[in-house]
Parts: sequence; structure tokens; C-alpha cells
Amino acid sequence: MIAENDPAEQEKSVKWNSLLCNLIVFHIAIDMMEVIRQLVAEGWQVTAEDLAQLSPYLTSHILRFGAYATDELHIPPGVFDPRWTRSTLAANSPRPRSRAR
Repeated sequence: MIAENDPAEQEKSVKWNSLLCNLIVFHIAIDMMEVIRQLVAEGWQVTAEDLAQLSPYLTSHILRFGAYATDELHIPPGVFDPRWTRSTLAANSPRPRSRAR
């Protein structure tokens, strides 16, 4: 998060974040090479095709803007009821668990 409204401070923050991300990817690459060298030392055969499948910068599992279902956007929402009653609150509150004896 950029707390300053100063363009120089914003640029500095972006550069530091970029540097941090690069350092993390570099650290992961070093860790990967260490493990690969250990595997080779244990007798595993590591080919160029195996190494081509590896990447220290995986992004397929990251959902940068979240996961949103868009298949129901055409359905209008129900009527909003602004009245809150005790029965509405009781229905929405979690029930206490019974203790095991």
C-alpha cells in the first residue's frame, strides 16, 4: 500500500516492491538449484526437459484480483428488507455448541 501522495515516494515504494519480488524469485531459484544438485548427487537423472518444466516464478495459482462468479450476474437480487428484528438477528447468529462430557 502506498501511503504517500508524493510521486517520488510512490516511485520509491514501487521500486522497493519490485526489488523484493526479484529477491524472492532469486532465493527460490537458489533453493531449487540446491535441491537439484542433491538429487543428482543421490543418483537421480535430471534432464534438460525436466529442468525446462521448472520455474522459480509460478503464477498459475495466484488470483491477483480474486475469483468472481459471473454466471449469475443477469439474475436480479431479491427485495431488500431494511428492518432488523430480534428473530432476524437470532436466525443469523451462530448457535452455541454443546459440550462433550
